[in-house]
Amino acid sequence: MGRKVISTNAAPQAIGTYSQAVRCGDTVYLSGQIGLDPATMQMVEGIDTQIRRVFDNLKAVTAAAGGSLDDCAKVNVYLTDLGHFAKVNEIMATYFREPYPARAAIGVASLPRNALVEIDAVMHLG
Repeated sequence: MGRKVISTNAAPQAIGTYSQAVRCGDTVYLSGQIGLDPATMQMVEGIDTQIRRVFDNLKAVTAAAGGSLDDCAKVNVYLTDLGHFAKVNEIMATYFREPYPARAAIGVASLPRNALVEIDAVMHLG
């Protein structure tokens, strides 16, 4: 089976040479989402709001691919301040149910558009 591009207006449009997600067989690779509001393409303010916006954006892309956040097998979290990791855990628990996906948390120097957090995921359907 070939690659199928996944796209939705319910999440920010790609701002570079990438797709919101790509499905290969039963696996969907979701590009990293930052705290952009899809209606305005502007960054939301504050770490709590950015984390929620990121998960809402990912949720929209998973839905467009025919799944949900519960189908995510792996999540990668990129933070410009690892001191926000507990906040990611707290908010993530409102979006995911057990069994939780595998996850990595990585501290980075900077993110596009001066985002405080970026999250990507791998989803398995089938």
